Amino acid sequence: MLLEEKLAHLPDHPGVYLMRDAQGQVIYVGKAASLRNRVRSYFHGQHPPRIQALVRQVADVEYILTDNEVEALALECNLIKEYRPRYNINLKDDKSYPYLRLTLQEEFPHLEVTRRIVQDGSRYFGPYTRVGALKETLKLLGSLFPLRTCRDTPLKLKSRPCLNAHLGRCLAPCTGKVSSEEYRRAVQEMILFLEGKQGDLIRRLRSEMEEAAKKLEFERAARLRDRIKAIEEVLAQQKVISPGREDRDAIALAREHDEAVGMIFFIREGKLIGREHFFLEGQAGLEAREVMAALVKQFYSRGVEIPPEILLEEEAEDQETIATWLSQLKGSKVSIKVPRRGEKARLMSMVRENAFSVLKEYLLAREREEVSSQQALEELKDVLSLPAIPWRMEAFDISNLQGTEAVGSMVVFVGGRPDPSSYRRFRIKNVQGPNDYACLQEVLSRRFRRLAEGDPKFSARPDFVLIDGGQGQLSAAREVMRRLGVQDIPTFSLAKGEELIFREGDAQPLVLPKDSIGLRLLQRLRDEAHRFAITYHRQRRDKGALASVLDDIPGIGPKRKRALLRHFGSVENIRRASLEELLQVEGMNRVVAARLKEILG
Repeated sequence: MLLEEKLAHLPDHPGVYLMRDAQGQVIYVGKAASLRNRVRSYFHGQHPPRIQALVRQVADVEYILTDNEVEALALECNLIKEYRPRYNINLKDDKSYPYLRLTLQEEFPHLEVTRRIVQDGSRYFGPYTRVGALKETLKLLGSLFPLRTCRDTPLKLKSRPCLNAHLGRCLAPCTGKVSSEEYRRAVQEMILFLEGKQGDLIRRLRSEMEEAAKKLEFERAARLRDRIKAIEEVLAQQKVISPGREDRDAIALAREHDEAVGMIFFIREGKLIGREHFFLEGQAGLEAREVMAALVKQFYSRGVEIPPEILLEEEAEDQETIATWLSQLKGSKVSIKVPRRGEKARLMSMVRENAFSVLKEYLLAREREEVSSQQALEELKDVLSLPAIPWRMEAFDISNLQGTEAVGSMVVFVGGRPDPSSYRRFRIKNVQGPNDYACLQEVLSRRFRRLAEGDPKFSARPDFVLIDGGQGQLSAAREVMRRLGVQDIPTFSLAKGEELIFREGDAQPLVLPKDSIGLRLLQRLRDEAHRFAITYHRQRRDKGALASVLDDIPGIGPKRKRALLRHFGSVENIRRASLEELLQVEGMNRVVAARLKEILG
């Protein structure tokens, strides 16, 4: 059906719509109280440049009907996470932020760091955008709460406890010396701490200490006293935001020069226990209320704790619908407010100031980087005798292990800065055995042949090509480029170690000073190509290793193997998966999942 026909027959009904480009890629996901009115509005009237660019790319529109607008909002959040469409607002590096995961579904839960949220009964705390904050939190939790750090599922009984147990940092449930009830008390104490309810925790521990003292259990009373003191020291460092004991989050936006930062303050029992900030991509040209709505929906859709009250600096689009959706997620009422006066307004002012501080720091750093990159490009133009400043630079590298799973990488710097959306990776198809020269020639041949064919993914012509290697790799590359008629593109190779720069026709390599900003730019470009190639090779190797292991496990045939590979993608991920996570894979049952867990360790 033609797009015009689909638009003409859209239903006047709540739902979610997906816009696809000519290649079938989802480029935008939205929700609507009326699909007919909302979707048609994109194709009529005046719109910001970003929406105009979106409409020009739309080749097809799909929709999913829902019972109401709240259901549509929940589905929209899930589809945005799944497809990450280029024209939706996205929290930058959303998938890379780590969380703390407490495995409550186990008899003896443990705490671990994860980057994937799975609905398996675990509690998730985070995200932590600063690795330093996460490490400090883990260190503190390890000293305060003696939970196990081993990941055995189910827990295996041992004759001797681990070193952590001897140091008083683990209750050693593996030895059978602690009951499930006593261990759960420690788990609940950790949850209170992570929720910011240290006051409740201290009262609970103090009651236990007094009870232990009455029973003349002085060693236990002393341990509880020390824990209370440690927690009180943490409390003393936290800033009091409100004289009451409210739990709330406060969210503000800072926008400048087409960049935006969302700042979130976490207040528990009236005290500021932490803050996180996110850069938002794709928000340029949109109203603040649209950006605020996207920030709130994406942040809380990831399984983080939802407080009973959320304060916003500015009103969000569909604010009442979002509040209803959050209330359903939490299981109790959640209110969203925009304070204009009093204590809450003063809090929002502080959050906004912090957001602008982060944004200005980022813009200054970017400006310094841009100046440095421009200087580096100008230096390379002079010392390498280039015809023009190399605005688009491409670097290529090969990675393999004794010829197995050989892959190639192409990374792109534009204006001296990485452009990850232009990176490309290649699986070597026509080379047998360890032959880096032939692999490199295959990669370059495919890259420049697709340039000649007008492939949109390879249509940009580089101003500069860098090969990871020495004279041999450069000669192999130039042979292919001459054959394909792109020999006019300046091409060099950079050898590791002495950092020698080779150019075709020069008898001697060029050596730039170690403090040369041009050399540092070439090194960053070369190292990024190497990193990208290594990462892809490791993924291919791990998938191959996993496939061979799965072939030997009774009960796992081709269908289950494909499902596991699709779901987890790497050996490390499947090894770390809990029994409950394995059971979420299509076609898995408890017997096979337990067998797989046992064999993979």
